[in-house]
Amino acid sequence: MTVTEEIRILVIEDEKPIADILEYGFKKEGFKVKSAYTGADGLREAKEFGAHLALLDWMLPDLSGVDVCKMLTEQYNIPIIMLTARGSIDDKVYGLESGADDYITKPFDLREVIVRVKTILRRFGKSLKGQEEEREIRVKNAVISERERTVCQDGEYVELTPKEFDLLVFLVKNPRRVFTRSHLLDEIWGYDFMGDTRTVDIHIQRLRKKLCMGEAIVTVFGVGYKYVPEE
Repeated sequence: MTVTEEIRILVIEDEKPIADILEYGFKKEGFKVKSAYTGADGLREAKEFGAHLALLDWMLPDLSGVDVCKMLTEQYNIPIIMLTARGSIDDKVYGLESGADDYITKPFDLREVIVRVKTILRRFGKSLKGQEEEREIRVKNAVISERERTVCQDGEYVELTPKEFDLLVFLVKNPRRVFTRSHLLDEIWGYDFMGDTRTVDIHIQRLRKKLCMGEAIVTVFGVGYKYVPEE
């Protein structure tokens, strides 16, 4: 199966010419694509269309794209790329904190968007194609299923974004080893990721808040992070 085969891309963009360009470009690459022009329609299509990835505009006529991003990450385990004219570092950090996996500023080159989508899907695609390892990882009071990409803690499922899940699994599978922020960016986001190392800090903070075992993710000052399991 190729990276594009049976992969469904949802475009949530209120400017129809931009949505049409994205839809045309991704259909030409072999993806299935659907466009929504409001936040409410986007949320509905995410369920009905069964999207594997969402391209989300920040400025929508009814809801903020940031609010839509938060709702999507709460309900679905799919990558989200924000497309927006807001290009300040603060805006990028806010978008990533809201659950986005990547952030592309307008005006953009369609070729870059396609490459960024394919890169994320290659990293997330194993679960889409049913090729992820089937074993479970048991950590303290949590069970991590790589095949289902779920985390169950004290009998309750914890909602993680795709990047949060990938980061958690990578650290847990490499206990006590210290990784720099740049190394984690390369491993989880890829060498062509355009963001900065604060992206790692944001995702670590979110993991610590969501998981009782989050304190086991230790900051090594001046270097990066490591996972230290309980003895």
